[in-house]
Amino acid sequence: MMPEHIAAHCALVLETNNLRGGADAEAQANTSLQRLMALLARQTLPLTALAQVVVTHDGMSAATCEAVRRIAGRPVDFVHIDAATGYYEAKNAGFAATDGRRCTHVLFADADCLPDTDWLWQMLLPFTRTDEPAVVAGRTSYAANVIGTALTTIDFMYFPNADHTGATSNFYANNVVFRREVFEQYGYQPLDGVYRAHCQVLGMRLKAAGVPIHYAAAAHTEHRLPDTRTEALKLRWLRGQDTYALTPFLLRNYVSPGWHWLAQSGPIGPLCVLLARLGYSVRALNHQDLPPLHGLRWLAGMALILGFSVVDMLGAFARGIGWHTSRDGHADAQALSYHR
Repeated sequence: MMPEHIAAHCALVLETNNLRGGADAEAQANTSLQRLMALLARQTLPLTALAQVVVTHDGMSAATCEAVRRIAGRPVDFVHIDAATGYYEAKNAGFAATDGRRCTHVLFADADCLPDTDWLWQMLLPFTRTDEPAVVAGRTSYAANVIGTALTTIDFMYFPNADHTGATSNFYANNVVFRREVFEQYGYQPLDGVYRAHCQVLGMRLKAAGVPIHYAAAAHTEHRLPDTRTEALKLRWLRGQDTYALTPFLLRNYVSPGWHWLAQSGPIGPLCVLLARLGYSVRALNHQDLPPLHGLRWLAGMALILGFSVVDMLGAFARGIGWHTSRDGHADAQALSYHR
């Protein structure tokens, strides 16, 4: 069996929540989505090979939808969602719009990511094995420069699953494909006031249920950075605040019961988690399939890892002492600008 055979039964779900931000959000979102669709249309495994393409949005014009279909060279199903719909809710809505009779596999991507030309082929290739996996996670990174390399060690680390060869314990929602019945059973669950940690929680649930996530390092996509330094700082703050909500899940899954008290320790538990992550990030530099940094560039990378981690820690500390900047329960609906 070849990836083309899997593609014929696979839907691609593309959400546009990350294109909502910006001074001229509608025009920028239209331009960014069309640029991404042009990249996808040049994949070595063509978009026309897929059973279905679904795009969720909160108000694209008919002209933009038609332009996207024309660039894609195939039908595209547009699913209108409310402007307050969160990032993961949009993915669930996109999944619900896929055809269960035709689509046995569902691939999730983000509109603010730029996939390699063989990304689609590499994502579906593992499903051609006789021991077909239930979930395949591709590799996501930032741009291959000093800032992107440093941030990749923080935001896009993959931890091996010791129980399964070639499996990862975690994945990122911008680059993953599920067998349909697996996502139907688990899906993304609500987490009030959490920005982008739902996929990490789902990864832990899958691991606890004995569902391995195959890691396809060759299926690479590049995540854009926010357009402005202010929004980049806001992203770090939100990710730091997420650590507070993630800490109880991490403790239950990876730490002996004697340490579970840290989940009720205010800022202490999240700061311990971030200190441990800092250690992993430092060791991960030059070990993440990106061009290695040497000399002054390596020192700059280390300094950036430390600096970004400090901002994350400030966000975690603030939430740990009761200063939660996303009390409305829809933190993942907050839009940054990703158009550069």
